[in-house]
Amino acid sequence: MSDTIASDNQTAVLGLGVTGRSCVRYLVARGQPCDVFDTGISEAAAAAFRRDHPGVRLFDGPFDSARLSGYRRLLISPGIALDQPAIQAALAAGAKLVSDIDLARAEIQCPVIGITGSNGKTTVTTLVGLMARRAGLRAAVVGNIGEPVLDALLSGERYDVYVIELSSFQLERSAPLGARAATILNVSPDHMDRYANLLSYQQAKQAIYRACEVAVFNRDDKLTSPLLGVGQQSISFGSGPPDLNAYGLVTEEQAVYLARGSARLLDCREMKIHGSHNQLNALAALALGEALALPQDAMLAVLREFPGVSHRCQWVAEQRGVRFFDDSKATNVGATLAALRGLSQRPGDVVLIAGGVGKGADFAPLLEGVGALKALVLLGEAAAQIAAVFQGRIDVVRVGGMAEAVKAAAALATTGDIVLLAPACASFDMYADYAARGDDFARQVALHLGEVG
Repeated sequence: MSDTIASDNQTAVLGLGVTGRSCVRYLVARGQPCDVFDTGISEAAAAAFRRDHPGVRLFDGPFDSARLSGYRRLLISPGIALDQPAIQAALAAGAKLVSDIDLARAEIQCPVIGITGSNGKTTVTTLVGLMARRAGLRAAVVGNIGEPVLDALLSGERYDVYVIELSSFQLERSAPLGARAATILNVSPDHMDRYANLLSYQQAKQAIYRACEVAVFNRDDKLTSPLLGVGQQSISFGSGPPDLNAYGLVTEEQAVYLARGSARLLDCREMKIHGSHNQLNALAALALGEALALPQDAMLAVLREFPGVSHRCQWVAEQRGVRFFDDSKATNVGATLAALRGLSQRPGDVVLIAGGVGKGADFAPLLEGVGALKALVLLGEAAAQIAAVFQGRIDVVRVGGMAEAVKAAAALATTGDIVLLAPACASFDMYADYAARGDDFARQVALHLGEVG
């Protein structure tokens, strides 16, 4: 076989991130030939890959149109944009775009639950997986949440249900999912460096409903509403009182209840996760669980026990009446606004730490949360852009790193206030990922509180 033109019976795997590596493991295990392309792999990583997969060719460097056009299938990692000229040329030459989700879906025989949204998808995916397990089912909780779906397939475990968190990037390169139930939790601007506008981002998300049996949507957010096909059903959830067979919130005597139709299911004060955004996440999980025929008592038990996802409005510490929360997973404006609305208890009680890689976002909508803010502490590449939005509105402090940010925020907060890390940005200018950023925040909070006693 030529080094420049591949056989048309092979797959080209583009990108050796978490997803790409799982694809190679799967293809090798299934005896399907593949070559791998990566634009910036280190020498050490390349050597390790060749040791692990001696029969797989690895090409490092810019994607080449002539070389890629010789493959029948392109399996492109979610982190790689599809509009690159070499990719478009290969597709025009007849290559078929496939994803790890497509490979998995061809083998999975049990029900699939698909979950996407700008915010909350990891929380809901985790909840549905726990609910299924509480009901006695063997549930694979996979996808964008962490474990690749193909690794779960290769594990040899026999699952009763796959609960899959899906990003817009995964959905735009996949065939219809055909899920037992699928949801778009919400849609707010994100990844505007990869999408031309909000409409194209929404359209990528809408792909999750294709060929699903039950579409679960947020009736407060019109962008999540499905266009139902023949035989498809729907269940809605929202912040107001629900209609029959829908989920919502009912307020009675200062208590807020999760409700289905006229039935009060759970006093929200019994849940360990807090905030109005998490009440909606709980409703979405209940609706998805209903589509899976999970017992209601098992689902409610999970809601009473679930402490929340790491780096998602996670309580870190409290000292002298000031609480510190880590929402490093709030990598877009919508997520930051949800955290502000969910945690703030009175006007001006939040000192927000924000900033990082803006991903082409418009930060003006952050002004919707200005009423909750006492002050703003900014770091990272987008600090100046965010500061310009709030100029003259509230106190803004610019800092160079997380240690300085925590000290500045703690100095601005007083008894009853919240110091919240909810960056509205990606972390890659300063950290490997959002988890590393959140871990550093927690570490700096512990150090600072230890210093001040």
